[in-house]
This record gives sequence, C-alpha cells and structure tokens, in this order.
Amino acid sequence: MLEQQPNVNSTTLSEQLWGLTNELRQKIDARFELHPDPSVENLQQYSTLDGNMKGSLTAFSGKDIDWLVHSRLGNSEKSNFSTMRLTTWLKSHIQVPHLAFEFGTLPNGNILFYVDYIARTELLTDLAYLDRYYEPVNPTFLKLQEDSRLKVFTSKSTYIRLFQSPVSLCYTGAPTFETLELTRALAHETLDRWLTWVDAAEPVPEDAREALAARDLALRRISAERDPGNKFAAQIFGSELTDKLVRSLWGGDRISH
Repeated sequence: MLEQQPNVNSTTLSEQLWGLTNELRQKIDARFELHPDPSVENLQQYSTLDGNMKGSLTAFSGKDIDWLVHSRLGNSEKSNFSTMRLTTWLKSHIQVPHLAFEFGTLPNGNILFYVDYIARTELLTDLAYLDRYYEPVNPTFLKLQEDSRLKVFTSKSTYIRLFQSPVSLCYTGAPTFETLELTRALAHETLDRWLTWVDAAEPVPEDAREALAARDLALRRISAERDPGNKFAAQIFGSELTDKLVRSLWGGDRISH
C-alpha cells in the first residue's frame, strides 16, 4: 500500500511505525523472559477527557532486563502528531549499552526516528567500551549524515543532546516508502547487533554491580524527568497523570524487582 501511495496520511504512518515497535518487541520477547509490572496496569489505555489525545504504556522486567517500556501517545487523525518508544534497560550483571528506539509522526507530515545505544560508562575515558560498542555504528552514522532523504533532528534541550551517544541516529524525513524501509532496516540492524552483544557479554564483577545499577537508575530517572515533552504532556493531560507517566518511564512506582 505504501509503495502505491508514498504520501500516506499520518494515521497510516503512525500505525506503520507502531507495527515496527511490535516487530522489535517480538525479537526481544523471543530472547528474554519478561513479566508485566502491575504498577502501570491503568496506563495501558488513557486519554484526555475529550478523547482527542490518547496513549498507552506498558512496562516489563525480568532476569536480564531491569525495565522495558513500550509506549505510544498522540492523535494522528486530528493533529498528525504521534510518538512511540521502546526502551530496554538491562540489569547490572552485564555492561552492554541500553537500547533506545523512538519513532513519531510530526505535524508537518514527516516522520521522526531516534535509534541509539545508551552508554553505561564514561566514553571519554573508557576507550575500550567506546571501541567495542560505538565504533561499529560510526560508518552508519556517517553514511546517514550524507543521506539527502534525511534531516538531522537536533534537540533544543542541552541535557537530551548530552544523553545521546556520539553515534545517535536521530532524523526526520518525508513519509515515503523508502524512508520507512530505511527506518525499519536501521532499527532491526541496531537490535540484532545489540542481541549479539548481550550473548557475548562478560559478567560484571559482583562488587561493581550495585554502583552500575545505581548509575543506570539515576540516568533513567533524570532522562525521563528532563524530557522536554513533559511540559507538552502536562498541558494536555494535567500534571497528575503526566507525573505518573514520567515515573512509569523510569520505574518510580514499580512493584516487581
């Protein structure tokens, strides 16, 4: 359908991107044992009072994964806006980077994608970690910089730019079949590479795991609380629901451990 109609409406685009997050989830589910966390049960479907903006958020944890969030928000029918994320935070038994995907449709009709590995150490000084996990992505990063179909998306937030890795893939592009297929290919390539890293990872020494877990949690909380989109969400959903959504992103109300 997309081949025949390259400039599809945002509702179709949004569903295509949501379908991509579900493809990625299936691969993760096939590799890891995950259990839903009851703390977000009432967020599986939520909306504004007038129903103009809707969302869903589910969160999971397991033996290897500390916190996985799969969420979507928007109203592509009325505003062309939608955003969705699939973020996987590992436990501290290994030090493989965490995995971040975010996709969306913008009011101008374009799509946005953010694909990244979240570092778990100081890349400026831990050169072995940099070479192992980020150098392999550098050719893709440089290639996309030259891709005329894409435009680099630069966050206005100083913190968000700091949070992103040196090889963060964050772009907007026209809603064409080519751009969607490129997004899909990049996402699956990123996930498949990450799964090989998880399989090959050496265990973190027992005496270093507590500090790593504390760093992970602090990063997860700060990045959720510093998200520039929180202000937009509060205007639409009110501060109470927005605060709950933000806590759910980092596991502030979590029941499972």
